[in-house]
Amino acid sequence: MHKNTTTTTKKAVLYFLSLFFLSSCVVSKKSVYFRDVPLDTTAAVALSKFEEPVIQSDDILSINIQTLDPAATASVNQVSAMPAVGASSASSMGNQVISGFLVDKDGHVSIPMLGTLKVAGLTTYEARKIITEKASKYFNNPTVQVRFANFKITVIGEVARPATYTVPNEKVTLLDAIGLAGDLTIYGKRENVMLIREKNGEKEFVRFDLNSYDTFKSPYFYLQQNDVIYVEPGKGKVAANNAARTQTITIIGSVLSVLIVALTRL
Repeated sequence: MHKNTTTTTKKAVLYFLSLFFLSSCVVSKKSVYFRDVPLDTTAAVALSKFEEPVIQSDDILSINIQTLDPAATASVNQVSAMPAVGASSASSMGNQVISGFLVDKDGHVSIPMLGTLKVAGLTTYEARKIITEKASKYFNNPTVQVRFANFKITVIGEVARPATYTVPNEKVTLLDAIGLAGDLTIYGKRENVMLIREKNGEKEFVRFDLNSYDTFKSPYFYLQQNDVIYVEPGKGKVAANNAARTQTITIIGSVLSVLIVALTRL
């Protein structure tokens, strides 16, 4: 009788331990990005075509006009500072002050001496050409630089640092945004990362599976200003928030530990 009880107890302990290690392996497997990339070869995948973002209303543009005489363009390059909520690429969160020219609701930007110019719908390269042409009427051989001053991406959900991030360049990928946010937490669903984008007054919803390297082929792999990335929590997060279940698991673990110690002394 004693021998049968011991055998049954051992089987129960082995069963629970098997479940524990099996679940650990599953969690580890789900935590790996692009796990379908071959390990023994050099894999290559064609990236989706990068399309330059276009200027929209409420964008803030950094416009700088340079000539041989800096004093000549001093009044043109004086811009107002505007508050913007977000975080820098260095991930410091809070209120930022961004200097630049605001694109109004009609898509125009007002530049001292040059007047009002229509820039909405243009890339920064196209806007630079228009501004250079206009500036050439007032200055000799001007050099114009135009870039977004508030190219921002919002990352929320199961990431280490959810926030709105202002990035210093226009060529930003999904992985760049996740990297700025400190990567996904262990609870984030890598197979279900959602991109929310506003286009022509409508919301677009696109889902990514970070377990697959097909993500690189998506036409949405390169982000646009004001994109929102949402990382959905997995079942593990729900379980972690369930205090009663957590307490039960702790009790079961303690019982298993006692049983293991008892078995080793038989």
